[in-house]
Amino acid sequence: MSGGAGAGRSGGRLLVAGLPFAWLLVFFLAPFAIVLRMSLSERATSRPPYRPAFSWEEGPAGWWEKLGQLGFDNFAGLLDEPLYLDAFVTSIRIAATATVLLVLIGYPVAYAMARAPARIRPVLVMLAVLPFWTSFLIRVYAWVGILKPEGLLNAALMALGIVDEPLQILDTEIAVQIGLVYSYLPFMLLPLYAALERQDATLIEAAQDLGAPPWKAFWLVTVPLSLPGVLAGCFLVFIPALGEFVVPDLLGGSETLMIGRTLWTEFFNNRDWPLASAVAVVLLVIIVGPVLAYRHLEMRRLEAAR
Repeated sequence: MSGGAGAGRSGGRLLVAGLPFAWLLVFFLAPFAIVLRMSLSERATSRPPYRPAFSWEEGPAGWWEKLGQLGFDNFAGLLDEPLYLDAFVTSIRIAATATVLLVLIGYPVAYAMARAPARIRPVLVMLAVLPFWTSFLIRVYAWVGILKPEGLLNAALMALGIVDEPLQILDTEIAVQIGLVYSYLPFMLLPLYAALERQDATLIEAAQDLGAPPWKAFWLVTVPLSLPGVLAGCFLVFIPALGEFVVPDLLGGSETLMIGRTLWTEFFNNRDWPLASAVAVVLLVIIVGPVLAYRHLEMRRLEAAR
């Protein structure tokens, strides 16, 4: 009887441990394998518009034979065409700038939420996630109405006498930054709030009792203890912002070239699926690098805390 119970517990542990791996296999590794296969293929005037490098009918033996014949022309084409390098650099710069702005805006807001009376904290959290109740596309479209020359922002600035004529904000990189900061602010607030809310307030009191002024106690105690939340928020913001398509397409205009719009153009306008897949693979490599670095730092932090 005890042997059956032990086997049941062992099977349950294997099931719980295996579910995340099954999820990654189905929804990450399998789609990535398909994209990687397309990136190694040749463009063709067919349906779909590429000639597969590997055919499922050939089997493993045929795949092994073709490995030595593979060409990386699509990846080499990314280096030959400055457009793609510019798109990658612009996307990284815009996403990094938006992430820094979100930390500067989100940290004080999250700190105020965490230090608010306990009875109103759930209300503040609900207000932070309230934008998720509205379609992302509708929220970005609302900023078109706010930022356009005859929109609400210019009307308010002219009514207050700050400007004499409408400012051109829409179809600029500034508009993209505004859209990204607004859209991804909840992703920064929630991990920051979680890290700040669970801190022990007596640590600040102890620092002040030892003679540290409030600002120094905040800088030496609160900020270091909240760094895991800051890093988690940065990754939750930077990774989707790097490949963002809707915000730059609606608010950025033709001058703001980000990698998400480049992917759209190659897939649907130029119908060059192999080249677009190569762009997607490079983008994934750029994203995975910081994630692996964060995981390494987190493991070292946990080992040092033991």
